[in-house]
Amino acid sequence: MAFISSGYNPKKPMEDRITDIGPRYYEEFYPPIIKKNKGKWLYHEILEPGIIVRVAESGDELYVVRAGGCRLMSVSHIREIMEIADKYCDGYVRWTTRNNVEFMTDSKDKAMALKKDLLSRKQPGGCYKFPIGGTGAGITNIVHTQGWIHCHTPATDASGTVKATMDEIFDEFTNMKLPAKLRVSMACCLNMCGAVHCSDIAILGYHRKPPMIDVEYIDKFCEIPLAIAACPTAAIKPAKVELPDGTKVNAVSVNEDRCMFCGNCYTMCPSMPLADTEGDGIVLMAGGKISNRIDAPKFSKVVVAFIPNEPPRWPTMTATIKRMVNAYSADANKYERLGQWAERIGWEKFFEKCDLEFTHHLIDDFRDPAYYTWRQTTNFKFT
Repeated sequence: MAFISSGYNPKKPMEDRITDIGPRYYEEFYPPIIKKNKGKWLYHEILEPGIIVRVAESGDELYVVRAGGCRLMSVSHIREIMEIADKYCDGYVRWTTRNNVEFMTDSKDKAMALKKDLLSRKQPGGCYKFPIGGTGAGITNIVHTQGWIHCHTPATDASGTVKATMDEIFDEFTNMKLPAKLRVSMACCLNMCGAVHCSDIAILGYHRKPPMIDVEYIDKFCEIPLAIAACPTAAIKPAKVELPDGTKVNAVSVNEDRCMFCGNCYTMCPSMPLADTEGDGIVLMAGGKISNRIDAPKFSKVVVAFIPNEPPRWPTMTATIKRMVNAYSADANKYERLGQWAERIGWEKFFEKCDLEFTHHLIDDFRDPAYYTWRQTTNFKFT
């Protein structure tokens, strides 16, 4: 009733809307051609890697040039993107969920001029500022988390591992020669604000040691009940500890068998750091997908149990990913995602063809009655 008394009309929710509270109405940011043809698009076609034309019922054409972006952008880089959008796209630009930048124009001539301009812009080291690609049966940009730059619990870097990986598989970004699309994701710890649980290939930062406890300062820096409550596996409990000078202080103890190295305790308590040079590293996963195409969505499986951190270029990790991509490219059928290929040839053959070591730690065979009796996905087959 308070909203109604202040003039809000539930039958006309947009009437007299105060737009400086919350996000602006998204239709304000549509290019005119998209606003005009919303819901009336006939089809789209990939003209070449990174360049898409979308055709509406009215005959209008929208040309999209997709360039690889980066997850963490400088202000100067964003200003350059805005300058390009103003020059070719009447100021309209969008970002994809995988950190690509899409410039939209209403003519093919503008799109080709834009392509030429983008490819002419290079970093001082010689690499492209705006590489064009990421469409169709290829590798698009790697979606990733924050890593050492912003996050407090990463087991590895995000921007560094992704840059090193994309340098190795860059050719697959700029062409569409793979059997199907290949999605690579990266999360720098198990809390996973990335998408590694269902990607074709996934990079996961992994802690292998429980948190260290700074017993001298934990009672001064932390609310101990909060640190205990933050643990999802009840691995932390209160403890009294005697310091070398004989002083007894309130602290905690960690049940290492229960700890899953998530870092939630460190989030609540800076006297329980988790990062460790030897304990931290990378796990590689493979075979996941989100789409319902051909068969049901799949979770990724661990295929490399641990790779030590090797900054700045992570050579062991990038070489392993390159082998997996090459094996998939050479052996999979057309339209077959990586996980579908692995299931068709058998996971044993997958490890053999990708030259990966298999151990008993990688066996993933959880089953319960629901597996057989419940419909688990939206992928239904009617006969």
